[in-house]
Amino acid sequence: MRTILVVGGGYAGFYTAWKLEKKLRRDEARIIVIDPRPYMTYQPFLPEVLAGSVEARHAAVSLRRHLRRSTLISGSVVAIDHARRTVTVRPAEGPEFAVEYDIVAVTAGAVTRKLAVPGVAEQAIGLKHVEEAVAIRDRLLTAFDRASTLPAGPRRRKLLTVTFVGGGFSGVEGFGELLSLAGALIRDYPELDPAELSFHLIEAGHRILPEVSDRPGQWVVRSLEKRGAHVHLGATMTSALDGHVVLSTGEEFDSELIVWTVGNAANPMVRSHTDLPIDARGMLIVRSDLRVGTENEPVPDAWGAGDDAAVPDLAAGRPGATTVPNAQHAVRQGKLLARNIVASLRGREAKPYVHHSLGVVATLGLGRGIFQYRGIVIKGLPAWLMHRGYHVLAVPSWERKVRVFAIWLTAAVFGRDIVSLASVQDPRRAFVAGGEPPGDHVRSA
Repeated sequence: MRTILVVGGGYAGFYTAWKLEKKLRRDEARIIVIDPRPYMTYQPFLPEVLAGSVEARHAAVSLRRHLRRSTLISGSVVAIDHARRTVTVRPAEGPEFAVEYDIVAVTAGAVTRKLAVPGVAEQAIGLKHVEEAVAIRDRLLTAFDRASTLPAGPRRRKLLTVTFVGGGFSGVEGFGELLSLAGALIRDYPELDPAELSFHLIEAGHRILPEVSDRPGQWVVRSLEKRGAHVHLGATMTSALDGHVVLSTGEEFDSELIVWTVGNAANPMVRSHTDLPIDARGMLIVRSDLRVGTENEPVPDAWGAGDDAAVPDLAAGRPGATTVPNAQHAVRQGKLLARNIVASLRGREAKPYVHHSLGVVATLGLGRGIFQYRGIVIKGLPAWLMHRGYHVLAVPSWERKVRVFAIWLTAAVFGRDIVSLASVQDPRRAFVAGGEPPGDHVRSA
């Protein structure tokens, strides 16, 4: 049997392996999936994980439960030598080792784009993985507990100040959901004044949500500001040392929680540690049928999709356009990639990737959202319901759909769970302290 190696278990990689299992005969090929995490993160649910509307585990899809015919290797691919048909794997434990393959599907995804801003590496949290969303939520809940025991002053203001850097979909959705949670949470703290809450969204451009047109984007800004948020457009963060935020506009403030959602950067492995062709941005060069290479010079037995690949956007209608890095494309590219690999094994022609956008939808907090499809714009509660409806249908497997829907129903009746579990990040503290009062007060519902 030929060996098909899928590098990365994110959107594109998971759907590639999942569909390969369904379409390949058992004696036709062996599938190997390599990823350092045992799950695929359904990233559209991360803002709701922040707000406690979705359980963290329900935003993660187990690879072992759903990829039963694949061989799963827990580790990171650190190099691809396609000339020798091998990859180098770095496991969590033990030395690096090589894995051989016949066909490779590179779906390693992108990484969070970092800038050399003093203090960001020490203070900020990203919003790309489940554990980051959980940490952000727990830090906000813990900050409320700490602030409630302090007198009004600079320290309390810092604890109640939240900063998001980046005005794309990830940043705006996370910002809106966390703002919604804080607004609901403040009612349970009579010691605190709602006016002390301070939420800042920083965007270098002069508009947020570049995927929507100008007027809906402006409406989102006005909506957030009416809820008490500060939206800084045309501003960059120049320093975040010790949580003291300095903006290019001259504004300064202290912030206990800083969330970095500036965007994606090329995967370092794809950019620097493969003999496969890449473009000037460090993205894998692929054809419209997802084969690696160009129309005139395809690379045999190499395929690519997702955020690490420059996939031609045939639906855009302009030369050189590539698909934007979002879930709509990654999921559909993964499914087509599986079909095309099967077609190539069976001597059939691979099909080009063409996807016309279904529109964009974003949650801005409980009961608030925005949807746009071409000239059609829907705002408020209807858009929020569309967001929930679309994503409960889109999350893979009926098991996850049922779990998420059940959590939503429970939250609608009883409200969000506001228990902070920040102490799980240091699980031995109570054991080592031996009964001494903990440094962090954990609030129960």
